[in-house]
Amino acid sequence: MTKVDLIEQVAGSINLTKKDTEVIVNTIFKSIAEALSSKKDGKVELRGFGSFRVRQREARQGRNPQTGQSVRVSAKRAPYFKPGKELKELVDS
Repeated sequence: MTKVDLIEQVAGSINLTKKDTEVIVNTIFKSIAEALSSKKDGKVELRGFGSFRVRQREARQGRNPQTGQSVRVSAKRAPYFKPGKELKELVDS
């Protein structure tokens, strides 16, 4: 499912125009991204669906696959999604 498919499905479910639904979907995605990028907490929990968190990745030694040369990879923060119990059960059934 793409973002366009999601917008069309939501618009059909709540009887809004695709334009209005697109604004809503974009606002939700933007809010999640802003919450994850905040230095304060960095997590979003959607009960029954799952949670988005930020994990800190430590600096490490990597390898350039083309040359085989050792490369230093700096530390970074990366988004992580953990599905909720109900979502896991729905997918598994």
